Amino acid sequence: MPAQPHVLTSTPEWQTLGELRERLETVVMKDLFRDDPGRAKRYFIQGAGLSLDFSKNRITDGVLDALLALADRCSLADRRDALLRGDHVNVTEDRPALHTALRNPGNDSILVNGQDVVAEVQRTLARMETLVSGVLDQSRTGYTGKPFTDVVSIGIGGSYLGPKLVGEALQPYAQGGLRCHYVANIDGTEICETLRQANPETTLFLIQSKSFRTQETLENSKVARSWFLKQAQDSEAISRHFMAVTANVPAAQDFGIDPDNVFPMWDWVGGRYSLWSAIGLPIALTVGMDNFRELLAGAHAMDQHFQDAPARENLPVIMAMLGIWYNNFWGAETHAILPYDHYLRSLPDHLQQLDMESNGKSVTQSGEALGWQSGPVIWGGVGANGQHAYHQLIHQGTRLIPADFIIPLTTHNPVANHHADLFANCLSQSRAMMAGKSLDEATAELRAEGMPEAEVARLAPHKVIPGNKPSNTLTMAKVTPHSVGALIALYEHRTFVQGVIWDVDSFDQWGVELGKQLGKGILPRLLGEDTGQQASDSSTDQLIALFRSAGGA
Repeated sequence: MPAQPHVLTSTPEWQTLGELRERLETVVMKDLFRDDPGRAKRYFIQGAGLSLDFSKNRITDGVLDALLALADRCSLADRRDALLRGDHVNVTEDRPALHTALRNPGNDSILVNGQDVVAEVQRTLARMETLVSGVLDQSRTGYTGKPFTDVVSIGIGGSYLGPKLVGEALQPYAQGGLRCHYVANIDGTEICETLRQANPETTLFLIQSKSFRTQETLENSKVARSWFLKQAQDSEAISRHFMAVTANVPAAQDFGIDPDNVFPMWDWVGGRYSLWSAIGLPIALTVGMDNFRELLAGAHAMDQHFQDAPARENLPVIMAMLGIWYNNFWGAETHAILPYDHYLRSLPDHLQQLDMESNGKSVTQSGEALGWQSGPVIWGGVGANGQHAYHQLIHQGTRLIPADFIIPLTTHNPVANHHADLFANCLSQSRAMMAGKSLDEATAELRAEGMPEAEVARLAPHKVIPGNKPSNTLTMAKVTPHSVGALIALYEHRTFVQGVIWDVDSFDQWGVELGKQLGKGILPRLLGEDTGQQASDSSTDQLIALFRSAGGA
């Protein structure tokens, strides 16, 4: 069982980590490297085709031992096994979180309510294969017989961020010339601008919503349907152009979608973990089913690594416990995700939802208030662009911001020395975070430029880079379906491990639900409907009146 709420911070492991943190307050990473030539090799692990160098962290062997001892105290191995075998680890909704079953190759049997979910997943993959093959070989066409040229995926949250990330990441593997567009925002501009690029005769729409009641998705889908019918003039044509991924088949049918065009979504898969399911149809339509299956294989390889690798060699465990170290013992409030690859540019957005929706909690699984910090703010952007923007804060700001640098060893687009330049930028940034520049070094540098002593004294403090800022460096041979699958699964498991330590339910999202509930009461008032509802608060009432006076409806 997990440590009890008021007990976690009193455990010997927690106390030991607190003492080690005090001892390391004045220890400089640069000195750790100087005194230990084998440091980089000792803090380097591999799994599922990914490599992690975590030597540029404020850790010693003693710290690592204590972090892993804390994981043992929180029964991490037992909790991991419960997740993978389909126990009801989503405690508030009393159900499993079986996204790992979505990438199981079909060799195992996992029962949920007496049903073998692995077999059901394999049947769905076969249906996806039939659809994808038909669209790509042009045997499946639009209502006028023309082949599809565009796919519009309408969803939000996990139905949007995950597929969009992978679709971009695997662009080198695109097949069939299909253009894939993603629509999420309820801002009408997004759907309107997307439809302006499309032709009703050759556009396939995927409506991605577990409930088929998500407001943003449903409203955008209605706009798409009206736009389509304006030209088609035949509601029967909808069955050729509209498909849904949902658990609410009747609602999809009412919308006009043929039941044969509805793919399942299961309640044992959260939205932010759903790209491996039929929610990944836009990915499969873009890169083909062989590559989609390879994406699943990469994720499954990481699942096996997470299950089988010893804790000290386990990528998700090590990355998670390092996050615990900085979040709970060093006061770090944010964590930067810095992919040095254009194809991975949307990775920070997906991981932001994955992590912050999962572990943005303030009570334990038993409902008691946390006595420690839970998840950090996840943010970041593609390198090397950030070096000319927010990296300044990372290097010289007063906040401690751990970072993950992510870069492939080779590129799909070798142009001149660009990839070597990119790799050099990545390494220089992680080294600058670790080593920094001392006042003596800054002074010597300015003197070497022949600067007068008075000017040296004035400028030198401004050129000091504190250093001692922690980072991980994740590498892969190349951005491929397998490596992208492994990379995303790595962060899924990292998030789960941290949730275990903090004793939170990483698979619900009641904070998201509150906004939806309140929106149902506000929208009718914005539209001028007399609902008989009481006024809310003076700020909301005032802004509703402002909207109405401007004719916003």
